Amino acid sequence: MMDIIENWGTFESIVAVGILLLFSAFFSGAETAMTGASRARMHALEKEGNKRAALVNKLRDKKDKMIGAILLGSNIVNTMSSAIATSVLISIFGSEGVLYATGIMTVLLLIFSEVLPKTYCLIRADAVSMAIAPIVQFFVWLFAPLLGIVTAIINVFLRMVGIHNQTHTDTEEELRGAIELHEVLDDEEDSTQAKRAMLHSILDLAEMEVADIMIHRNNVETINVDDPINLIIDQALSNAYSRLPVYRDTPDNIIGVIHARGLLREISNAGGDMARVDIMRILTDPWFIPETTILFDQLQAFRERKEHFALVVDEYGAFEGIVTLEDILEEIVGDIEDEHDMTVPGVRAQPGGAYIVDGTVSIRDLNRAVGWDLPDDDYATVAGLILHETKMIPDTGQAFSFYGHRFKIMKRQRNQLTLIRIMPESSLAAVQSDFSRVK
Repeated sequence: MMDIIENWGTFESIVAVGILLLFSAFFSGAETAMTGASRARMHALEKEGNKRAALVNKLRDKKDKMIGAILLGSNIVNTMSSAIATSVLISIFGSEGVLYATGIMTVLLLIFSEVLPKTYCLIRADAVSMAIAPIVQFFVWLFAPLLGIVTAIINVFLRMVGIHNQTHTDTEEELRGAIELHEVLDDEEDSTQAKRAMLHSILDLAEMEVADIMIHRNNVETINVDDPINLIIDQALSNAYSRLPVYRDTPDNIIGVIHARGLLREISNAGGDMARVDIMRILTDPWFIPETTILFDQLQAFRERKEHFALVVDEYGAFEGIVTLEDILEEIVGDIEDEHDMTVPGVRAQPGGAYIVDGTVSIRDLNRAVGWDLPDDDYATVAGLILHETKMIPDTGQAFSFYGHRFKIMKRQRNQLTLIRIMPESSLAAVQSDFSRVK
């Protein structure tokens, strides 16, 4: 190789360096484009029949071989261009030509073989990756034998230091990161934040259980099938829910679900004669699901069964509560309110940012109602949170601070905490500051 270079003239050598720099720019840009192309867009284009996008995906499935071929080609052309430039400049300037070659080639490689192609390919990664995919595939095939040797040597050294050459990508974490990186424009900040929250909530569906969002049995309105028909009709038509569980003897013995529309149809068929209304005829079969059901699976089950309502039971089959399609959708888009919705029962706002809360109110309902973020991993209710954190049954008047809130026990019946006053510490500090200024 050096003999060939020495026999070249200055013009031929300059042309050779220029061609090698073009190859270097190609390899540098190819690395950026192939790794920076949108995975989602390439997948969508492949589904539409785009062969170039399919080739990009195929190459990226074997990323180690693709990157290896690109880096090998880049190193070869960079070394050759530097060697030719050094030889030419030494023949002109003598030993000082080495310094000149180093300076000139550093500038040329940095600007025209690194920064410029990488910047361009980063901006147009999708289009460039599809355009150069066949060329990259050719170099992967061309360098395959040499890459096999290089990979074997690398694996030997990695094993010597206790590292296994295996790649692992946490797809969910990558997706969450992509959501956080979504660009926020000044005039669309609120909209973008809402979209981020919604996308995160969709991912959370695969991690949350029905028990995390269900309406607890203490807050579920049920109908006793043995009650007088007039009482059943009044109860069914006077509440805010279109579907109600129906039980016999005990609330654990759910025998069906009554729908307000079905009840109205039955009353119409009976000609308004309440004595002829047969509740058993309009009951639908109850659908029981375990409390450990994953929300994503339950959402799919709602779709498949074309149902909106399910009864939640524990491992012993005891009735725990209900979950609806709306409950799951609210986990994605936030609260969905209509003219029949009511505020959370047992939560009463007080002056200064405090709330008087029944102990049986679920943490999840409280968080939704007032915009807090109290944890509910190990308990479901406000009373459960206090018992879990204090490791005791507090007396009336005792107060505690945790998770940025002040909890004061207002009322206790036997061993049950029935009424709690909760105030964010930020609101408490503001009140104390105002009081100090007044004094």
